[in-house]
Amino acid sequence: MKGADYAIECEGLTKKFGEFKAVDSINLKIKKGELFGFLGPNGAGKTTTIKMLTTLLTPNAGEAKVAGFDLKGEPEFVRSRIGVVPQEFALFGELTATENLWYIGKLFGMSDAGLKKR
Repeated sequence: MKGADYAIECEGLTKKFGEFKAVDSINLKIKKGELFGFLGPNGAGKTTTIKMLTTLLTPNAGEAKVAGFDLKGEPEFVRSRIGVVPQEFALFGELTATENLWYIGKLFGMSDAGLKKR
């Protein structure tokens, strides 16, 4: 995988849950600055693929780079370069926006200094 021209690239990315293959050897290259829509029917593996590309799930096979960083070998660098907006509204109503961000950052192991910086 070259990496320089692509924001996201993956080869053979696979995720299994037991014997069920949720994502079966996907190959994908998205250029930097490109607008990309990820469409498909329910159960096609879209959410599972996004979860792998955001390091929330570990692939069983294949390779991927996000922002030039290896998904498996450098997940902390991948996380530091991406932002994810969930489909479902998932904030705690009793917390401010800043408190929600702080809470999620702590769940992902960020230090107080790192949170203040970001």
